[in-house]
Amino acid sequence: MRYQTALYPEDANIKVYRINKQSPYAEIFFDEIIIIMSIKILDGKSLASASEESISKQVANLNNDGIFPTLATILVGQDPASETYVKMKRNTCARVGMKSIAVEMPDTTTTEELLSKINELNNDTNVHGILLQHPVPSQIDERLCFDALDINKDVDGVTCLGFGNMSMGLPAFGSCTPQGIIRLLDHYEINISGLNAVVVGRSPILGKPMAMMLLNKHATVTICHSRTQNIEDIIKRADILVGAVGIPKFIKHEWIKENAVVIDAGYHPEKCGDIDLDNIESIASAYTPVPGGVGPMTINTLILQTLEAAIKTKS
Repeated sequence: MRYQTALYPEDANIKVYRINKQSPYAEIFFDEIIIIMSIKILDGKSLASASEESISKQVANLNNDGIFPTLATILVGQDPASETYVKMKRNTCARVGMKSIAVEMPDTTTTEELLSKINELNNDTNVHGILLQHPVPSQIDERLCFDALDINKDVDGVTCLGFGNMSMGLPAFGSCTPQGIIRLLDHYEINISGLNAVVVGRSPILGKPMAMMLLNKHATVTICHSRTQNIEDIIKRADILVGAVGIPKFIKHEWIKENAVVIDAGYHPEKCGDIDLDNIESIASAYTPVPGGVGPMTINTLILQTLEAAIKTKS
């Protein structure tokens, strides 16, 4: 890789290396400029672990005041993946000393029956957060049920009202995966303002809220989806790339712009994400590993927002 600058001779050689450290530095040897650049691994696992310690202390303080943060999880049907996800969320609650209530309903549940259960939890003052596990059986109107959640208990950030408030910069619980990504970027001091951000995927709980959160951080945002034309060319212009399309390694590593920040929100049985991360260290300036990047931040954000909901009841 060669650069011409006003400071160095036109024939200067610039070699770029990347190491897993936090600060770049350069050594200049006469006609050769060697730049050793850092690459940031956006380690969601370690950040989530540190966050759990803080959450645990705050939960204990609330307990002393007679407030016991509680998350109610609703699982409709027996989808194995959903059962695993709900179990992980309840285990995380237990680790931080938070209570959880498991509501399990059969495959035959109707929309009206689910709405009745949601209304019951909405009115339960001992419940601070409600999670309706996605997906629900096909006979249920999932959107109607999501929007029946009390916005003050919508700790998974799935209601239309919550999305609208978040988009307008008003107080709201963000959808957990994109909110977790924003927390990760903030923690590693990734400056978003003015950058070209490309979000690949437009789901209502990931792609769309991710785009709005980046826009609120003053990025210039493009959303790509299944009908986007010339998607490769658009991705190649991304300073920040978020893979949220749900297809293993859909985004090829040769599409990634030099020094881009790469966020992979996917995880598949093949133990990979939506982005081909092979040799990513030679391309990106920062990236989320798979696993250990975005995934831990999703659950941690759910627990954190349940804590925040409980704190609000104190005031």
